[in-house]
Amino acid sequence: MIKFQKVTKHYNQGSKALDNLDLEIHHGEFISLVGRSGAGKSTLLKLIIGEEEIDSGRILIDDIDISQVRKSDLPYLRRKIGVVFQDMKLLPKRTAFENIAFAMEVCGHRAQGIKREVPKILELVGLAHKRNSFPGEMSGGEKQRVAIARALSHRPVLLLADEPTGNLDEVNANEVLELLIKINNLGTTVLLATHAADLVNKLKKRVITIENGKITLEQEKGHYKL
Repeated sequence: MIKFQKVTKHYNQGSKALDNLDLEIHHGEFISLVGRSGAGKSTLLKLIIGEEEIDSGRILIDDIDISQVRKSDLPYLRRKIGVVFQDMKLLPKRTAFENIAFAMEVCGHRAQGIKREVPKILELVGLAHKRNSFPGEMSGGEKQRVAIARALSHRPVLLLADEPTGNLDEVNANEVLELLIKINNLGTTVLLATHAADLVNKLKKRVITIENGKITLEQEKGHYKL
């Protein structure tokens, strides 16, 4: 599904965020990407969605070299990818329903389809009863589930989750993890970047450790190791 081939990414003063990195991600996988702050995890995710450009190497998504994709066409590629952030980025003056609906409007969905699909997505993430609630009226875990619902609104084949439980307590973090597992079981590939060792260890799925821009360890059904 995704191939990194000898990918290098430099930042200021020549420091390498990624260093000659090779990686393959297959359809239907659930992968935990672990590493200390500054190891290159977030850079890797940004490269997948075309937010950053590589300095050398290739990134293929379903055999499409994203470095060859015109900037005007990147939004169409991104519709295949859902992204969830630690800070959620919800619109504070819109309800849970409206946050998801707005994301669908931006992607060109028609009003009739939005009215039909948003309740289904809210049901999937366990928030049908919160459809008319504003972010300020929800817990941290509920807001993160709205953010995940929004990311799912265009039926992505890949979900990128960048520290989605970083600001949550243990109960809410576990609820978010269970939701990601559910989404993966429905066929969506999930790439989770996290510092949460206990969550990674519960998953018992593929774990990739990155340090100083290089993959230092790959484990099938692995554990958090640094």
